[in-house]
Amino acid sequence: MLCLTVVLLVTWTLGGAQQNIFWEVQRYDGWYNNLLHHGRGSVGARLLRLLPANYADGVYQALQEPHVPNARQLSNMVARGPSGLPSRRNTTVLAVFFGFHVLSEILGTEKPGCPAEFLNIRIPSGDLVFDPEGTGAVVLPFQRIHWALETGQSPNSPREQTNEVTGWLDGSSIYGPSHSWSDALRSFSGGQLAAGPSGQLPKETDGRVPMWKALDPSTGQGGPRGIYDLGNAWGNENRFLQAESIAWFRYHNHLATELAQARPSWSDEDIFQHTRKKVIATFQSIVLYEWLPALLGRAVPEYTGYQQHMDPSLSPEFVAAAELFLATMVPAGVYKRDLSCQFQNVSSPGGTFPAMRLCNNYWSRESTGVQQAEDVDGLLLGMSSQIAEREDNILVEDLQDYWYGPLKYSRTDFMASWLQRGRDLGLPTYNQARERFGLQPLQDWMDLLTPVPLGLLHWGNHTVLKNVADLYANNTARLEMLPGGMLEADSPLFSAIILDQFVRLRDGDRFWFENTKNGLFTEAEAREIRNTTFRDVLAAVKVLRRSLPVSPHAGDPCPQPQQLTAELLANCTPMTVLDYFEGSGAGFGIIIVILFCLPLVSLFAAWIVAILRKRDFKKLEKKKASVRWEVASEAIHAMEWHGPKTDSSPVYIQLQADKVLKVLDGRGSVLRSISLKTHGRVEVILSSNKGNKALLLKSPKEYDLVLLFNEEAERSNFMGKLREYLRKSCLDLLVSEMKEQSLLKRAVTQEQRKQILETFFRHLFAQVLDIEKSDAGELNFESSQKAKESLTCELSRAEFAEALGLKAHSMFVDSMFSLADKDGNGYISFREFLDILVVFMKGSSEEKSKVMFRMYDIDENGFLSKEEFLRMLRSFIEISNNCLSREQAEQVTESMFRASGFQDRDELTWEDFHYMLRDHDSELRFTQLCIKGVPEVFKKNLHNRVSFIKKDGCHAEVVAVLQREEDALIWTLQPTAWIRRTPSHALLVEPQNDASLPVFARANQYQLHLYTEAQRKKYQRNKVQQKIQEFKRFIENYRRHIVCVVLFSAITAGLFVERAYYYAFASPSTGIAQTTFVGIIISRGSAACVSFMYSYILLTMCRNLITVLRETFLNHYIPFDAAVDFHRWIAMAALIFSVLHTAGHIVNVYIFSVTPLSVLSCLFSSVFMNDGSQLPQKYYWWVFQSIPGMTGVLLLIILAVMYVFATHHFRRVSFQAFWITHHLYVLLYVLVIIHGSYALVQQPRFHIYFIIPALIYGADKLLSLSRKKVEINVVKAELLPSGVTHLRFQRPQDFDYKSGQWVRIACMALGTTEYHPFTLTSAPHEDTLSLHIRAVGPWTTRLRELYAPESLALYLDGPFGEGHQEWHKFEVSVLVGGGIGVTPFASILKDLVFKSSINSKLMCKKIYFIWVTRTQRQFEWLADIIREVEEADKNELVSVHIYITQLAEKFDLRTTMLYICERHFQKVLNKSLFTGLRSITHFGRPPFVPFFDSLQEVHPEVHKIGVFSCGPPGMTKSVEKACQQLNKKDQAYFAHHYENF
Repeated sequence: MLCLTVVLLVTWTLGGAQQNIFWEVQRYDGWYNNLLHHGRGSVGARLLRLLPANYADGVYQALQEPHVPNARQLSNMVARGPSGLPSRRNTTVLAVFFGFHVLSEILGTEKPGCPAEFLNIRIPSGDLVFDPEGTGAVVLPFQRIHWALETGQSPNSPREQTNEVTGWLDGSSIYGPSHSWSDALRSFSGGQLAAGPSGQLPKETDGRVPMWKALDPSTGQGGPRGIYDLGNAWGNENRFLQAESIAWFRYHNHLATELAQARPSWSDEDIFQHTRKKVIATFQSIVLYEWLPALLGRAVPEYTGYQQHMDPSLSPEFVAAAELFLATMVPAGVYKRDLSCQFQNVSSPGGTFPAMRLCNNYWSRESTGVQQAEDVDGLLLGMSSQIAEREDNILVEDLQDYWYGPLKYSRTDFMASWLQRGRDLGLPTYNQARERFGLQPLQDWMDLLTPVPLGLLHWGNHTVLKNVADLYANNTARLEMLPGGMLEADSPLFSAIILDQFVRLRDGDRFWFENTKNGLFTEAEAREIRNTTFRDVLAAVKVLRRSLPVSPHAGDPCPQPQQLTAELLANCTPMTVLDYFEGSGAGFGIIIVILFCLPLVSLFAAWIVAILRKRDFKKLEKKKASVRWEVASEAIHAMEWHGPKTDSSPVYIQLQADKVLKVLDGRGSVLRSISLKTHGRVEVILSSNKGNKALLLKSPKEYDLVLLFNEEAERSNFMGKLREYLRKSCLDLLVSEMKEQSLLKRAVTQEQRKQILETFFRHLFAQVLDIEKSDAGELNFESSQKAKESLTCELSRAEFAEALGLKAHSMFVDSMFSLADKDGNGYISFREFLDILVVFMKGSSEEKSKVMFRMYDIDENGFLSKEEFLRMLRSFIEISNNCLSREQAEQVTESMFRASGFQDRDELTWEDFHYMLRDHDSELRFTQLCIKGVPEVFKKNLHNRVSFIKKDGCHAEVVAVLQREEDALIWTLQPTAWIRRTPSHALLVEPQNDASLPVFARANQYQLHLYTEAQRKKYQRNKVQQKIQEFKRFIENYRRHIVCVVLFSAITAGLFVERAYYYAFASPSTGIAQTTFVGIIISRGSAACVSFMYSYILLTMCRNLITVLRETFLNHYIPFDAAVDFHRWIAMAALIFSVLHTAGHIVNVYIFSVTPLSVLSCLFSSVFMNDGSQLPQKYYWWVFQSIPGMTGVLLLIILAVMYVFATHHFRRVSFQAFWITHHLYVLLYVLVIIHGSYALVQQPRFHIYFIIPALIYGADKLLSLSRKKVEINVVKAELLPSGVTHLRFQRPQDFDYKSGQWVRIACMALGTTEYHPFTLTSAPHEDTLSLHIRAVGPWTTRLRELYAPESLALYLDGPFGEGHQEWHKFEVSVLVGGGIGVTPFASILKDLVFKSSINSKLMCKKIYFIWVTRTQRQFEWLADIIREVEEADKNELVSVHIYITQLAEKFDLRTTMLYICERHFQKVLNKSLFTGLRSITHFGRPPFVPFFDSLQEVHPEVHKIGVFSCGPPGMTKSVEKACQQLNKKDQAYFAHHYENF
């Protein structure tokens, strides 16, 4: 009902508004004038060619040099000459500019074409106006006009230009070429056009009407000021044309006012349409019957009626001919006068002149000529009294040299421009045009001299003729229409073209005022209109009195003072060249720097977050420990100076009662202890300048202590306490003073002490091992002072402990130091250290055992009691964090006494002790005292031991072999019998004292069952063959990865090439490739790649889908386990293409910032409209004010944040920050969609790539969310050693998983929703799920604090698959776990044993589990699992090797004794001393190469061995290198799968 009411209301309103309109109102856009051909004469109609197009290729390419003369050169030849000659026909300047107003009524061909094409005008070198310096490099730009895009495709359809206004004399220059334009001009009150404040001038433009706003070439000003809203966009081109338009604006309002007074009841629409009808009719009459005859000097044929089949379309020949015909009559200046015939002077910056200079009034913004209505009257009156220039071939310099220029040039050549326009239009030759209009063609250049037949060159300028003929090679057939028509004396050709056009316009116009059949006017009204002259129009608007003539004649009361010449007028402002990028360079550079610094800003933010997280974590640790050290009240605060290149640190000094000065840090940790017991006196040096704040405490056998106090009073306080302390300790104090600089130079810093110790050890080992002096470094090369310091140097207890890699307070250090310090002064001299070192480096086994005996014979009674033996044992195992209890140590002691037959003794002599070690004579022989920091040159003199597996017949043993390597010594032995190693296999032999044996070892007591005794033949390969084999194995191992990467890369490269090629060569002609070729192909190609990568990267995160697919046949072709690595690879590649995309757009932004608006309006028609200003948007508009720019900057910020926080380091430091920032991917995709939806260059394409991956990812995410909502109760939570939290929780219904898989959990009790991944340690057959979580970060630490089951409620997401669950697909699998990375193998081991116990069919026949741990106490829970596996493993499927890496990787005294203790413990209890397991325990880091090499010999029938590692990157890299090295051999192939944590 409401809709019907609105329709009726609108109908009634419109009907009422037009109730007095009984004729067909003529459309504003020219359509439907011809009812047979609706589009004729309409806006956008094509020009009508009277002759075939004259293009170079017959299609669209304009004729250019050398086929036609240079436009500027031809202009100088044809149009240059003296000005100031009056018109022969007495034509006024008013008539000339009225003619330009008429052309603007029917012609609108100024709009540049798209894509932008240029016919630039090359300026001859030395041109006086445009190239006075003779550079020869000046080129004036000239842009081709708009054409019908469907033309110019073939010779049958050559290019045809379009007219952007109506081709009818329908008042479009007054009312606009469209209905909306007309509405914008109207006031909608009294039928009038909207006026400015004065009521006599139109209103200044406000942007609603697309007025042309070219820059003022005189001042460079632009903008809407001084630009009026008129019916024609170019109506403000100059003040004189503007005045003509204003006169018609006033005439409309004058008639509307009269009509409103006569018809007060009429509506605004009635008045407006009646007035418009009469104004149009009056305009038609004046143009055809007053102006045109006066202009051409001939009568116009009588009107015979409307001719429907007459085509009134404008011709290209008319477009050019009319412009040049009128241009020849344009004067250099225009007079102004008033009604009393007083001519007014005009002020300008150069002074006062009699008239307004034409060249300084193009698009004028500050002209004094037209500021008020009276100024318009003065111009119209002045033009009516002024005689135009003669109708000849000469143009004034205001047009030829100072026409307003295109693009960045403020000036150009009017004649040269129209010569180029004629070539752009494809105009015919001069002779063709003459023949078309019935004129005799030019046969000979000499005919130009005959005045009558052709009427050419009546003044006979032979020079001009000769020059023009030379330019056309004396070929009259090549003479172009425009220069030929210009050279005609009376312009017969141009006159014929103009007359033909206007007659066709009149006869083909259905709305012509004389057409009585259209119902517009009666015959009487038509006669009245026919009798109305332009004088009447001007008189009606009170510009002049009706009694005054509009054109001069004999007896004119207001004759012009004189014919104007350029010399009488102000000088033209010379040409300037705009720099669109002027003032933008610095800002643009800063933006580029900022964009490229975004990662650094993000890195800084991540660093701040990392600091805050570390601070919070430290607070958490302190809270957890609940112990805080407080500095004692007697401690003195100061800053310790470490050296000139090291920052000072705050310390606290404590003076202890036992003559010890302690240096502590802020947490109370002891940094250093200085013993004063051996000091006869204490030497202190004080600074005597710079505020007296420095103090040096000399420590003769250590490095000095330099303290810096805040002020002298603090130092004095410390000195007072020190004097009192030394007095009570009976020590002397020697105090001296010197300048601070000398004090610091005299101090021995820690770095200097380190260099002294380095020299000490180098020469120490040089003497022991007989190293050449050149290798050790002769003392002669060093200063005598340094040599003396090195030889007289003595080690403190702390330095001795550091050299051994132990703690200063350990029992081993205490015993060894006491033994070495023979003089008991608390320091070890060079000679004392040499004596003990010689024993361990070159001594016999007896000498070494005697040293150990003396070390632990505390009471020096020559006997070693059980308590002392126990102390010795505990000193060796304390480096394993006292992992053995006293009971276990006593048990080992008793077993060793019992094994040697000393169970009834309480004390041992040295002979007894040496007998106890009888089975380990060889081990003692190789025992050394390993010194930390031994120079590399000495390592070649050391040996080490590695463990690996050998096979003899059908038996396999774990053996240890002594060999020389550059690494430290590693001991791994479980001996039962000696074996001799042969090239093919190992043979069991009896023990023998054969020193010639190059290699010896002991076999493990556990035999491994083999499945076949086949031996694989070995081939010796050279290095090239090894490289080839390594490459083959690499391809074999990573063939799926390679195929996927290559395929993905090929698709990406294909997308890049396709888009780049498309925009470079195959895209629709938008002109963007010609504008920014490099930038567009880089930006569009990379955009396609980014769209593809950012879309399909989602698939790598579809964990549920991957878990399902990896169990299908697709896993044989796609490495689903590498999804995370592939995710990172895609992310890095996408980042590279994002940077490339940004770089491409940086190029684009720069180019677009210097590209004129006429070109930009073609490239981005939906964004820019060409208003003639040519000023492009600044760079900051593209970056910060456009949708693509703003979203692009935001995307770069998001990418910088996401990528920095996703790095391994920051992910470990703050997982929460990674979790939060990585969820910005949602915003990233939203911005990417918005970024492309603006369709600045192309239609959005992101959805093509995004929809399918997004739907898959969305479904996968919904599946995860459905699980996350289920709260799971924790059944058991317990705290295990080494910060491990064990959680056992309910197994959700239908939760099926495989061993080795992982889940993601969240704990809402921690106040965060972030999910963390953990590997399940429970086996699939168990009823509950279990996790072992190590507290290594804030989240896991806080989780450990909430370990009570009632406090924990978990949300579970998973399970998800990974490579470790492939263990069962290999006959032999090696599992390598380091640190918390052992968790997936706990589930695998339990699963394997369970399946074996129920006789489940397994492909896997043997598993080697290598557990690498710093100390077994770190993961005692895993030892419990291994113990369960050992008890349940009846088929001996699992072989466990445990490597304890906390021990120094050197085969020294400690390692030897640990091995001996381990051997006895294993022998007595059949389990390891350290782990309590039957598994083999090794000390040091695992030697993967020998271990894997032994597997190749133990399992020769196995072609592929699966290696699965999980742990720190360093360990997995070592495993990977070992696999790569062994894959060079033609034996079993090692396929490595790894995960880092």
